[in-house]
Amino acid sequence: MALVMGVDSSTQSCKIVVRDADSGELVRHGRAGHPDGTEIDPARWHDALETALADAGGMDGVDAVSVGAQQHGMVCLDEAGETVRQALLWNDTRSAESARDLVTELGGGQAWADAVGVVPVAAITAAKLRWLADHEPDNADRTAAVCLPHDWLSWRLGGARGLDALATDRGDASGTGYFSAATNEYRVDLLGLALRGRTPHVPTVAAPSTRIGTTSGGAAIGPGTGDNAAAALALGAGEGDLVVSIGTSGVVSAVTTVAPRDASGLVAGFADATGRQLPLVCTLNAARVLDATARLLGVDHDELSRLALSTESQGLVMVPYLEGERTPNRPDATGAIHGLRLTNSTPAHLARSAIEGLLCSLADGIDHLVAQGATVSRVLLVGGGAKSEAVRVLAPAVFGMPVDVPPPGEYVADGAARQAAWVLSGGAEPPAWAAADIPRYEADPTPAVRERYAEVSHLTEGT
Repeated sequence: MALVMGVDSSTQSCKIVVRDADSGELVRHGRAGHPDGTEIDPARWHDALETALADAGGMDGVDAVSVGAQQHGMVCLDEAGETVRQALLWNDTRSAESARDLVTELGGGQAWADAVGVVPVAAITAAKLRWLADHEPDNADRTAAVCLPHDWLSWRLGGARGLDALATDRGDASGTGYFSAATNEYRVDLLGLALRGRTPHVPTVAAPSTRIGTTSGGAAIGPGTGDNAAAALALGAGEGDLVVSIGTSGVVSAVTTVAPRDASGLVAGFADATGRQLPLVCTLNAARVLDATARLLGVDHDELSRLALSTESQGLVMVPYLEGERTPNRPDATGAIHGLRLTNSTPAHLARSAIEGLLCSLADGIDHLVAQGATVSRVLLVGGGAKSEAVRVLAPAVFGMPVDVPPPGEYVADGAARQAAWVLSGGAEPPAWAAADIPRYEADPTPAVRERYAEVSHLTEGT
């Protein structure tokens, strides 16, 4: 039996699955935590990987491995392959002004959308590189290569054999701001624009099923990908499928064959892990909104869900910009409560408004994708937030359409494992693994909830 390993190096933790390459059956798994914060020494990712590997029984018997990871993180390496500084993560907003400068310098949002399908915001790697050039020029001068978290971990798995061995895939490269998913080419001029004339080495962009290296134990290393593309691969998402993921960030993505060019920057023109396009809308605030509300009310998540389903919101609206926001681009915004009255001043109403506010934010993302030409024949709801009964029940009402909720799973790690199996098979398409039955949730639409949210969401501080 051939075994494949998938790694999910997310913002919060490293998760590993080992599966049968032919059937996809889970054989073993492991996990380790990451430190909190918006910047981190990449060595901590490797430490967590080693711990998760031990928890998963090691690499014994594994024939291929691929890494999925959080997107956009800026990892700078010097000539010797050592990290220049701590990596800036996607959710670090110090680069917001840098992003605005880059948009202006190229001639506006449409110029960026036409060039690479992505208009820089604070999360995008190019904006972080501009921040580095302006605030830490000595570190910018030392940067001989720049890569992403999954690129770096794959490189370390292969023995870190030199900067020329760095490799990535279209899915993750498309989130940098200097790679076009439409043309499959780096825009080195935009890399130079971000770093004020410096053009360090960037990873080779490998085809979806390419072997990019070998571990010390002889396992093939797949090209890996970003977390959203990996999750779509695990779900078997095809044209017409829309994936809504409620994790640390909120993500709405659609598999298409047409690359969007959204001048507003709300829809990012990312690629998937199979050679197609994965236009995507990302919010900064997702599952942590549920965490924060539960903490505020002094309840666990089950009780938060019960409270939310015990009442209507009755005009109470939470705008969930608790960490600033990326979509809409309001990095300095704060969360807000609107419509507070004597009749809705209860824990249950607050719980309901928090979940509806989170879902309204994601529903806006669905609208943006549809406006860019995405077709929606099925909505798949995944991520840690989808474990909430209230989220599952209220999502079809807020979205205005039925929602399929796959069973909880490590979809990023599973997608990486499926890619590893594809590398082993060498086929034209990834191997077909049996899918579990997916329950469908339906409800009458509640357009008044979204209308009320739209009335107040633009009133938050920092707009």
